[in-house]
This record gives sequence, structure tokens and C-alpha cells, in this order.
Amino acid sequence: MAALAFTCVAGAQAYKGKGDTKLQIGFNAQDHANGNTGTVDFGLGKNLSYGFSATYLLNADRIEPKKAGFYDRADLKARLNANIGDVIGISDKLDVYPGLNLGLRNFGGHLGVRYFFTDGFGLFSEVSTPFARYKNNPVGYDYYNNQFTFQVGASFNL
Repeated sequence: MAALAFTCVAGAQAYKGKGDTKLQIGFNAQDHANGNTGTVDFGLGKNLSYGFSATYLLNADRIEPKKAGFYDRADLKARLNANIGDVIGISDKLDVYPGLNLGLRNFGGHLGVRYFFTDGFGLFSEVSTPFARYKNNPVGYDYYNNQFTFQVGASFNL
């Protein structure tokens, strides 16, 4: 029984290092819009991962005379994470990952946490904000995916 308990706890590590792959699917909320988000992260080393994220806004307020188009609603980003859960000495099941992202509309940063209940399933939460926008004063639909955002959802080990 002790071996089984150890296996369940050890198997639920939030970040395992090089070769680790995480998929996250969730809800994105931002000013005047919300939608779906997805990320995939690949372990490069003990505390470093890279990945990609995609967001599509389903509920976008009409803030201009025309409706929001596909490009207004969609966003893609490349991301780099510092997985520091073990560095700051928290549970193996919890990963804290600050990072940088380069997207279609801005260069920014994010801070996320994910907690794994089992070896394959957990929950995540992430906030993101732009550091440098490609348009200095985005107005209308240019503001979508170009502002502070909050994501929450499910995380999976692949």
C-alpha cells in the first residue's frame, strides 16, 4: 500500500523537465470579450519550457460599426516559461511558471499556476499582459487580445 501511495503522489508531478509536454484548454476573459484558449508547452530542461498559445473570442462586444471578424477575435503566441515550482520549494503537484510571450499583437508576459490531481489531469490559471504593443494606442477591436487577460481551465500531461 505504501508503494502504491508513493507511486500516485510521485506520478502527479506538475512539471517533470526535459521532454515533458502539457496541453491546457480553458476559458479566456478580457475587457469586452471572452472565449476559448489553448496552450501547449514542451520541456526544454529542468526549469525551462517553450510552447504556443491560441485564443479565439466567442463573445466579443460590438464596439465598432462593423462586427468583429476572425482576425479581430483570434490570437497566436509563442511562449517561453520558467517552471519554478521546485525552485521555490512547493508541492510536486503544483507548478508556478512566469514567462514571456510573442504574439500577433504584442510582446508580453504571463504568470500561471497548474495543479495536478493525477498523473494526467489538473487545473490551471494564468494571467497575461502586454509589455509592448505593436500599435501604441489600440482602439476598437485592436484592443482584443492586446490587454490584460485571465485564463482558467484544464491541464493535461501528454
